[in-house]
Amino acid sequence: MSPWIRQVHRWLSIAFTATVVANFVVRALGEPPPWVTYAPLPPLFLLMFTGLYMFVRPYLAKGREAQSA
Repeated sequence: MSPWIRQVHRWLSIAFTATVVANFVVRALGEPPPWVTYAPLPPLFLLMFTGLYMFVRPYLAKGREAQSA
């Protein structure tokens, strides 16, 4: 499951970057609608969850190794 999470995390980072760039482009043209302003938030929250999972995973594995020893 870890390679799948890493791949999702990478694609989410591309989606997040694209929405942020689009946000700046639309803001340069005038006042954007609220949905454009908040468009980066869903990928950002998903990035947070996948990133936290990848961060915590090695510590959980160390804990399991210590318990089995």
